[in-house]
Amino acid sequence: MIINKFWEFSNPSKFERLSKLLTPIFGILALSLTIIGIIWGAFYTPDDYRQGSLVKIIYVHVPSAFLAINIYLMMVVTSLIWLIRRHHLSALAAKAGAPIGLGMTIIAIVTGALWGQSTWGTYWVWDPRLTSFAVLTLFYLGYILLWKAVEESDRAADLTSILCLIGSVFALLSRYAVFFWDKGLHQGASLSLDKEKNIADIFYYPLLFSMAGF
Repeated sequence: MIINKFWEFSNPSKFERLSKLLTPIFGILALSLTIIGIIWGAFYTPDDYRQGSLVKIIYVHVPSAFLAINIYLMMVVTSLIWLIRRHHLSALAAKAGAPIGLGMTIIAIVTGALWGQSTWGTYWVWDPRLTSFAVLTLFYLGYILLWKAVEESDRAADLTSILCLIGSVFALLSRYAVFFWDKGLHQGASLSLDKEKNIADIFYYPLLFSMAGF
């Protein structure tokens, strides 16, 4: 019953009515949470004992990296739905997510480079996670350009969905590289179910607000 209700929203008119109702609500909520998280983190948390105030870049870097990866995974799911069930809204959801995901990927790379220059002494290293992130950026670009290059919409949806599925390995590598390669320069996960590996609570709570807002 719940699944059937869910698929009702593959009807464009029903989806449009729902999105018109929810978009401003979620927009206000997202803006509020982001402002709270960044102001709280930037002005009401202490400097790190090693990195000083630069550590506060975490409130932009981590949420943008989180979205860069998970938007791509959303695109993988919706691309699969398109290929299996031929629901046009699923293909359009993936298409709409790509520019946002690309933007978040670029923000994550730029903020990571600024952070890395201070901690590693260089803006870029071919660390496994950074390398997979760079390749993920190329897949985002290729996906967007492929949509523009193919005029027939259903064929464009087919080709971009296949490209998206191929690129999913790099989205997963970007997420789990720090676990696969212990010798990489990139730090471990900032958020973890293991309390010993998690960041200190004073940084943790504003980061949750910022991630929720993003």
